[in-house]
Amino acid sequence: MTDRPIWIRDADWAVTWDAAAPRHVYRRHVDLRLDAGRIVAIEPAGTTPSIAGEPAMDGRGRLVIPGLVNIHSHPTTEPGYRGVREDHGVREQQMTGLMERLQAFRLDDSGKRAAARLSYAEMLRCGTTTAMDLTSPFEGWFDPMAASGMRWYVAPAFASARWGMSAPQTVTWTWDEPGGRRQFQAAKAVIAAADAHPSGRLRGVVFPAQIDTVDGDLLREARAFAGETGRLYTTHIGQSVVEVREIIRRHGVTPVRYAHDLGLMEPGTVLAHCILLDDHPQIRWHTRDDLNLIADGGAAVAHCPQPFARYGLAMDNVGRYRKRGVVVGTGTDCAPHNLVEEMRLAIVAGRIMSGDVHSIDTAGMFHAATVGGATALRRDDLGRLAVGAAADMVLVDLAHPLMTPSRDPLRSFVFHAADRAVRTVLVGGTVVLRDGEPVGLDLAGAASEIEESQERMLRASAQHDYRHRDGDVVAPLSLPLM
Repeated sequence: MTDRPIWIRDADWAVTWDAAAPRHVYRRHVDLRLDAGRIVAIEPAGTTPSIAGEPAMDGRGRLVIPGLVNIHSHPTTEPGYRGVREDHGVREQQMTGLMERLQAFRLDDSGKRAAARLSYAEMLRCGTTTAMDLTSPFEGWFDPMAASGMRWYVAPAFASARWGMSAPQTVTWTWDEPGGRRQFQAAKAVIAAADAHPSGRLRGVVFPAQIDTVDGDLLREARAFAGETGRLYTTHIGQSVVEVREIIRRHGVTPVRYAHDLGLMEPGTVLAHCILLDDHPQIRWHTRDDLNLIADGGAAVAHCPQPFARYGLAMDNVGRYRKRGVVVGTGTDCAPHNLVEEMRLAIVAGRIMSGDVHSIDTAGMFHAATVGGATALRRDDLGRLAVGAAADMVLVDLAHPLMTPSRDPLRSFVFHAADRAVRTVLVGGTVVLRDGEPVGLDLAGAASEIEESQERMLRASAQHDYRHRDGDVVAPLSLPLM
């Protein structure tokens, strides 16, 4: 197999972009011509005869889809929580385990570097070609990004406060506003370094960590900086009842209204999660304005159902957001960083919350995981197979048992096969996943490194936890150890 094919010949199925509709559509038996990292032709198979020696990839027995776009993830930490966070939650905090976990557990830089390699490989294996990585910067962060061959939106975190706890029912915020401004300046340097990276595939993002941990002046200043420099802006918002109640206590309005009043709701803003709006069943505030504020302002929402479903929480509902005109993209947030599984869960949770099987379907969530994410990133060349678009694409094995019968291969992919049937991934026309394995990532030792780092994290939890508990007490094993 060539690393840089000029043609993908005779693809059995392809999900291509119909700009007039606008929507994805199926095509059968097509050839795709690639040049200089772009798609330059999509035509019926055999229209342009093959030339001997011309680099080509055999598309027979394959479904070709655009590369998936993940607009919210924490890949440098979340693998360290495997076996820790899946059943963890605090009843007194409406089941979220977010604040307790981030107070008690802190993965070291060695673990972060190993987690990055494992997560990026996991993303590639499910067909993700573009992702946003949100984390606290550490030495060597860019190296596995560049090695992966993916496109990266690099979001170094900064905050004015840190969460703490004094009791299960009491979350505290320890403020250091000058420290938050120093972090912002440091983040600017990381953003500039990402933009200047020699790979040409890294772009910096302005990322005040959470709506409740950054003071209002800094939230506004950071949004102005993003606008002046043409960069994206993202923050966590509407992700816990604790957060919503705290913003109402401070400002008398919901987090979405607060963000609107600060001037954050505009194109180029990506709202991470944004589940708990004023009319959500777990909030039931006296207004019904939040969804309209998001839609009218032009901000996008990064929908990551997995971590919240584990707490018994779901968006109400993703179909409603899309129907109102909100740009919805998808993300993974926590491990596993498998965007296909997120699509499936988003569909199921959306139907449960709406009570309507037609509220969201396979086509709608695939749109969110491709074009929706690309729109949120302000990239009209990603998330679609179209002439002029980037040659970011995924070849799925139609002969995989979970892909057969192939009456509707996209449904089979999303609901059944997922990453197990992904064979080849290209970014800019270059193969970055071959035969289901990443080409550029060195995974040797990563699993043992993350295991050792997790052990250190669990041992150190007694130093950070508000009750000085061992990690095995904060997050006990799922079964007793005999």
